[in-house]
Amino acid sequence: MSETSVRPPAVPFGEAVKTWARIAALSFGGPAGQIAVMHRILVEEKRWLGERRFLHALNYCMLLPGPEAQQLAIYIGWLMHRTAGGLVAGLLFVLPGFLAIMALSILYALYGGAGPVSALFFGLKAAVLVVVLQAVIRVGGRSLRNPVMIGLAAAAFVGIYAFDIPFPVIILAAGLIGFLGGRARMKAFLVGGGHGPKVTHEVADADTVLGEETPDHARPHLIWALQTGAVLALLWLTPVLGLGLTFGWDNVFSEIAVFFSKMAVVTFGGAYAVLAYVAQEAVQTYGWLKPGEMLDGLGMAETTPGPLIIVTQFVGFMGAYRNAAGMDPLTAGVLGGILTTWVTFVPCFLWIFLGAPFVEALRGARALNAALAAITAAVVGVILNLAIWFALHVLFAQVASVRIGPMTLDVPDLASVNLPGLLLSLAAGVAAFRFKVGVIPLLLGCAAAGVAYYLATGGAPPS
Repeated sequence: MSETSVRPPAVPFGEAVKTWARIAALSFGGPAGQIAVMHRILVEEKRWLGERRFLHALNYCMLLPGPEAQQLAIYIGWLMHRTAGGLVAGLLFVLPGFLAIMALSILYALYGGAGPVSALFFGLKAAVLVVVLQAVIRVGGRSLRNPVMIGLAAAAFVGIYAFDIPFPVIILAAGLIGFLGGRARMKAFLVGGGHGPKVTHEVADADTVLGEETPDHARPHLIWALQTGAVLALLWLTPVLGLGLTFGWDNVFSEIAVFFSKMAVVTFGGAYAVLAYVAQEAVQTYGWLKPGEMLDGLGMAETTPGPLIIVTQFVGFMGAYRNAAGMDPLTAGVLGGILTTWVTFVPCFLWIFLGAPFVEALRGARALNAALAAITAAVVGVILNLAIWFALHVLFAQVASVRIGPMTLDVPDLASVNLPGLLLSLAAGVAAFRFKVGVIPLLLGCAAAGVAYYLATGGAPPS
């Protein structure tokens, strides 16, 4: 991957590695929290880049599929130290979460049915339900600023909840509507979105390490972009094709590789939006997980550093663990988790290295920003579907699918309600919305409540 020469970076590479490791260790709280950490350290504290350049990079990452926080780290790492900087920043951002989720997945597979462990995850489920509901309100408050956006959100919810329209179709349709609305200069679509930091005082680009000028290596270079893109595409797709051609496309590892590769291309709108798609496919289509187990995985991801979408590693682990087909289940699970992480995150490097040199062409691109606004609005409806789907399958032991004309609705058996889970979820909601308890304290408190319930009753709580 050859690149044009550039002046020696003002920040030593070793210092950059230490900084990215620090950011990775502090990357809790979902994309909004992770972006805030990067902004505080890189813009306000280190002054590597200024406010406008940071937000311009963030806006570009928001237009891409995948976890925008990790892609922002890759982008800034690349700006500072070229390809090596982008690789280090992106890998370190994922590494702590990867190691933590792998260890938790192994423990879950071996001891998840044990009373204390089951009790802990029983408590986490209640907290995660509230966290997802908070995401609906947070994203909705940011993006549903007019009747058109509210209508898009409502249509997305009805489409996925009642008509089982696939998530990728909803996102592509919303993006197309927004793009056309932006081209037509319709005011309803010309609204912002994203997880941008709250700025109290602006750090000027001219007062930072990068300055105002574009580094030589960051200028469009078609040959380098194509060479780099080809290498990353091969790294991404070679395992997918190799597994399918060697073991058949119905093998669990081939299914994992294909499904999560497809997900990596359509994951617009953030982690909570795509989790509805992943949860329903993993549970209903592939049978890798039970509905409550998806919430367990999300609880793991919420309490560990790194991108929230790292929960997919848990899904791949459990899918391979339960479909080992002659292989040691634990070995199969570890390989499934590694494979899932690989095909989920390698494309992130591809999108940045291939497109970042041409990002200046997107500055002020009205139609693309309008497409993002429409996608963000549709995501509100998708996340609401996720919250309802989780709630039905966690709070009720029996949920039936009722067909009404072309619609299919999930209807719970009210007599099968999980009363302890319902009461703990209500308590978690009061703590989060009334007393503004943070995500990590909420998760830890609910986990402790689940264990306390187990100890008080002498048996594992209902799940």
